Amino acid sequence: MFYVYALYNSDNGKIYIGQTGNLDKRVRGHNKKQGNHFTAKLEGKWTLIYKETLNSRREAIIREKQLKSFRGREFIKKYIP
Repeated sequence: MFYVYALYNSDNGKIYIGQTGNLDKRVRGHNKKQGNHFTAKLEGKWTLIYKETLNSRREAIIREKQLKSFRGREFIKKYIP
């Protein structure tokens, strides 16, 4: 299983969209400021606001690209608390 996910940082109003095979580990990594430079350089906690489960990495990459488009980001914004 693979996941496409969106994180939200309420301290600065930023959204991060990514894909992974291990969602729990990846979210912990973002909050430990490991890995991705975008999330590592911003202060505050990243909260999971959206996830989708997909059958393959290829499907996850395709969906990630869709969510990173303007329409996809507008869709994700509906999930911001």
